[in-house]
Amino acid sequence: MGNRSFSFLTYLDLIILVLALPVFIIAGFNLAGYAVAAVVWAAQRLLQVWAERKAASDLAQGKRTSAMGAVAATSLGRPWLMAAVVLITCIIDREVGLAAAALLVLLFTVNLATRGLAYLLGKTDQPEEAR
Repeated sequence: MGNRSFSFLTYLDLIILVLALPVFIIAGFNLAGYAVAAVVWAAQRLLQVWAERKAASDLAQGKRTSAMGAVAATSLGRPWLMAAVVLITCIIDREVGLAAAALLVLLFTVNLATRGLAYLLGKTDQPEEAR
């Protein structure tokens, strides 16, 4: 697969986030729920990008434990961040929280699936040190 295919997979969740806005408007869903989901999703994606860059930098320096720690902490922290925001939002306004939760579940599922797929499709038989 070409580099464009991987770029598409990498940003599919963000494309779905943008395409969800007209769906929310046409279906009459609560736009505050969309806004909450969009802000939380952007924040957790920034954490993901930071962790991936830190891991790559740490691996280049031979710090495998530090790289694994950054990825592990953010991999566990990002869903907790989303869950906490949805919980607080549901306490404040249930309809807004449910709309945000539905969109976040969709985005998280797509992101997880595309990351796994991109990893599998980009995998080679060579060990990482040989590349």
